[in-house]
Amino acid sequence: MEFFSEYASFLAKTLTVVVAIVVVLVFIAALRGKGRATGGRLQVAKLNDFYKDLREHLEHSVLRKDELKALRKSEAKAAKQEKKTPASKPRVFVLDFDGDIKASATDNLRHEVTALLSMAKAEDEVVLRLESGGGMVHSYGLASSQLARIREAGVPLTVCVDKVAASGGYMMACIGQKILAAPFAILGSIGVVAQLPNVHRLLKKHDIDFEVLTAGEFKRTLTVFGENTDKGREKFQEDLESTHELFKGFVARYRPQLDIDAVATGEVWLGMAAQERLLVDELKTSDQYLAERAAQADLFHLHFAQKKSLQERVGLAASVALDRFVLTWLSRLNQQRFW
Repeated sequence: MEFFSEYASFLAKTLTVVVAIVVVLVFIAALRGKGRATGGRLQVAKLNDFYKDLREHLEHSVLRKDELKALRKSEAKAAKQEKKTPASKPRVFVLDFDGDIKASATDNLRHEVTALLSMAKAEDEVVLRLESGGGMVHSYGLASSQLARIREAGVPLTVCVDKVAASGGYMMACIGQKILAAPFAILGSIGVVAQLPNVHRLLKKHDIDFEVLTAGEFKRTLTVFGENTDKGREKFQEDLESTHELFKGFVARYRPQLDIDAVATGEVWLGMAAQERLLVDELKTSDQYLAERAAQADLFHLHFAQKKSLQERVGLAASVALDRFVLTWLSRLNQQRFW
């Protein structure tokens, strides 16, 4: 027992020193970064080169030397011929959106959309690789508005869902003229949910008063600490229903082929079942689609990388960790099926 006590004391002292060092480093970084302008840079990579490198590496490993030499010779001849009679290829701009509860990726998406719209034409295409289980209404409303800019500019938009596009994620996906999904991707959840605990009875049991002062009858409807009323609950439910109707109208506007009342029940479906309900146009992974398009068009992957200070990076890492923790436990509580 004495050993464990000393060991625990040692761990506590070590942890204290580590935390102190981290706090000092963050403080120093904050002072150094104070007053510096924040910004970012658009990174562009040609995906055709990526696919070419993959193929050439495999060819080098599989083919015999004479076969490889003949192949390279024919490719050089074809490239020379192409230079003599160059054919203009359509362009495909590839974007990624990995959504958390706050749709934080919207900060990058807005700049990426602005950049591509400065030169994209009607014969080009935008492909969005989307992954999101949804989140805050206003955050995903803004993210969806960024994609609507592409539609309004007359540039074809294809949305690829490999894992999940539910709730706010499907709000974004439905804007695409074409929605592709992996066979077991999760789609749907066209509904609205809100939940909060109430500890009023616990406070009352311990003779603790909690005062809420408002100006406006419905400035507060349901609260965590105060006593909730039937009238407040009815108003809160009314607000949820209103938001749901707006959600349904938004999806129906971009996917008029849907039986919106049949699919806007808050349910989710796997890719194959989602296609039967017209939530998806085709069952295909983003890898397959982009590999096919690379043979016909020039593919450019766009990513806006924001410059972040040390304290912002630490805060972002903590936020991502918290989001993952919350989503993990929500998944367990909702008893999602896995295999």
